[in-house]
Amino acid sequence: MQKVLITGSGGFIGSHLTEELVKQGHKVRAFVFYNSFNSWGWIDSLPEETKDKVDIFTGDVRDPHGVRKAMEGVDTVFHLAALIGIPFSYYSPDSYVDTNIKGTLNILQAARQLKTKRILVTSTSEVYGTAKYVPIDEEHPLQGQSPYSATKIGADRIAESFYLSFGLPITIVRPFNTYGPRQSGRAVIPSIIIQLLNGYKEIKLGDLAPTRDFVYIKDTVNGIIKIAESDKTIGEEINIATQSEISIGDLAQSIINIINPNTNIIQDKKRVRPGNSEVMRLFGSNKKIKNLTDWKQKYTLQKGLEETISWFKNHDNLIKGTSII
Repeated sequence: MQKVLITGSGGFIGSHLTEELVKQGHKVRAFVFYNSFNSWGWIDSLPEETKDKVDIFTGDVRDPHGVRKAMEGVDTVFHLAALIGIPFSYYSPDSYVDTNIKGTLNILQAARQLKTKRILVTSTSEVYGTAKYVPIDEEHPLQGQSPYSATKIGADRIAESFYLSFGLPITIVRPFNTYGPRQSGRAVIPSIIIQLLNGYKEIKLGDLAPTRDFVYIKDTVNGIIKIAESDKTIGEEINIATQSEISIGDLAQSIINIINPNTNIIQDKKRVRPGNSEVMRLFGSNKKIKNLTDWKQKYTLQKGLEETISWFKNHDNLIKGTSII
């Protein structure tokens, strides 16, 4: 990789990927969503010496003209831009189709025209739905259990079609539940941490039974980069997973034990997803990524949680990211 473009670079995973690729010496163009506040999302919080090395491009992935302009002169595209909130997708599915499917199509069309050398399309473990078998490998059936996951399935399949139809050098990267510093307060781990740090004696959560495969942000970013560095990954769909699972209830108790063991967990019906939409079990296989790259998980859940809690304890971090937390 020489010059890279990262869409969604102002977001949680995108900002960490931007920071790491700059650190590794790559020329990074960060595609950030244009807004009237002139905010670059989490890019704003990066050290000045890092930001000075980033070429910022403001635009919207839904606009094919801006996308093509952003991709000019770029060797590798990391496409992370997406609408991700599952509850919001119940009420505004059109916006998810426009951003997640049409936005991905714009990337693919521009890559085909510009003969881009590598395109990594970021998927999500939510496309698998509730596990039919575990660990979930890349051959597992796809299930659109929410409008969000359905649009990500659509984005994956349109990307696959451009590989099969036109030979576009595409890889579909499928992280499981990534967590860590800068994650939105809407996500389960930050939600628990924030409630505890604010002194709540009762933590309100939705369904406690679902299980998830939680991957620390640095392991996810390392996996994305390892996949991009290997020619063997072209044309493949690849999980980034720890190949383990924990229930939301047990996860909450683990965080409580670190911060305040005297806290109780309360199930809040308002936070429970519609029954058929809830993904009850995500437990990913990492066999493929280990076969095709030299990626290894470096962070245990305990270590990742400790680093995440430490970050959220610093109020300056939250102030910097108030616009997107």
